[in-house]
Amino acid sequence: MIRDTIKAAQVASMKAGDKSRLAAVRLILAKLKDKDIELRTAATVPDDDALVIDVLQKMVKQRRESIALYVQGGRPELAEVEQAELAVIEEFLPAQLSDEEVSALILGIKEELGATGMKDMGRVVAQLKARHGTQIDMGKASGLVKAALA
Repeated sequence: MIRDTIKAAQVASMKAGDKSRLAAVRLILAKLKDKDIELRTAATVPDDDALVIDVLQKMVKQRRESIALYVQGGRPELAEVEQAELAVIEEFLPAQLSDEEVSALILGIKEELGATGMKDMGRVVAQLKARHGTQIDMGKASGLVKAALA
């Protein structure tokens, strides 16, 4: 399970004295704990790995947005901190598909659904996320879907 891998990384970081990595791993564990608390009231709890991947993907998206804003605002030192956290977070995510692989999946789904234009974008994206959501950066994927349907 991914959660166990993250906890093992916390222990390894403590033993190695790697403070920046330890801080990033603790941040991940804190977000996971927040999500667990949020889901306590939910009737159904999703599969743990799916939950962890969802939290990690949201964290990656936040870091990428922050990096872009810091670079745009002329704060490279803050962008470097975010980049370091991003690298640690991405270690725990499953391997991501390349843009070419995602494009091929999109074309397959497009043909399967008979999608012809932008009005079908929601259906294509929903199928793509349902089938391959853990292996794809959905931010990039929506742009590729838009290009395929245009």
